[in-house]
Amino acid sequence: MNKFFRLLLFVLGMLMHDFASAKKVITDTIIDDKKPFANLFLYNKVASNKPYQSQINPRAISFVEEYIRKQGKSLEKMKVWGKPYFDLYDQILFNYGIPKEMKYLSVIESHLGAGGISWAGAVGPWQLMPGVAKEYGLNVGGYWDQRTDYFKSTHVAARIMKKLYAEFDDWLLVVAAYNCGNGCVRSAIKRAKSKDFWQLQYFLPEETRNHVKKFIATHLIFEGAGGFTTMTAAEVAQAKAQNKNTPLTLSATELAGSALIEVSGRFNSLVVANELQINIQQFNAWNPGFDKALAAGEKYAMRISKDKEAIFLAKKNQLLLASVRAIIEGVNQ
Repeated sequence: MNKFFRLLLFVLGMLMHDFASAKKVITDTIIDDKKPFANLFLYNKVASNKPYQSQINPRAISFVEEYIRKQGKSLEKMKVWGKPYFDLYDQILFNYGIPKEMKYLSVIESHLGAGGISWAGAVGPWQLMPGVAKEYGLNVGGYWDQRTDYFKSTHVAARIMKKLYAEFDDWLLVVAAYNCGNGCVRSAIKRAKSKDFWQLQYFLPEETRNHVKKFIATHLIFEGAGGFTTMTAAEVAQAKAQNKNTPLTLSATELAGSALIEVSGRFNSLVVANELQINIQQFNAWNPGFDKALAAGEKYAMRISKDKEAIFLAKKNQLLLASVRAIIEGVNQ
């Protein structure tokens, strides 16, 4: 009997040990699931001494946390399967002088799907309404609804975003107006007596203000930080001013991995960064005062990573023409 109880106690002890181990594994797994999200915000926190990197507005954090908890895994997978669509978007947006990060608007509009139809009748990856699509020359309904065509619909979306930015000069308001219309945003500005999204958001429909926050969260997941497209116009101006007044300091690794190229002419930082697939905040950090110096007719020692040097030199004339076209057409960074 004593042997039996000793054996029973031994078995129970092993089971309890296994349970504790299993509990630890489960706990560790839960923590690991949260780490990517936690690291994103840690990145933003520790980067606060770098004025060229956008911080997430505190008024967005609780929404962004919940959105990433619900959508983070599926969006991480989209980084892989969605790459062909993003590559297409990047090229078309570049041609219109639109920041490539605005491609994430298609993610929150349709999850990159072409076949979705909203309750209001919006269709395609950019969820274009019938009237708007017709206005921009797309065939609607019938055998082939061109709103479902990624190439054609992205051209229309880029033209819409360019028009909205020319009116509001603020990418967050572009996202809002894309959702509820520019008249809706104008009304909110008037009622709030402010063009700051965080001030006027409560004069917008709930769907619209959440749409903007979804865009911010999606940008954070894909880019690992905020950017100029997730900031208000005032925040962008402040960040650029701080960047201009901050001495450029590079680590030994950055110095070894970068190259200086002397340029002159009206190159545009956004056009160059988009074409070379360089994060615009990184480009501005390495090249403070780039646009202003070139606009004044000065030469500029542009710093880019060494792996981009040959690409820039090969496309130099093309980039200059695209930059001049963007400036002429009134593209404002």
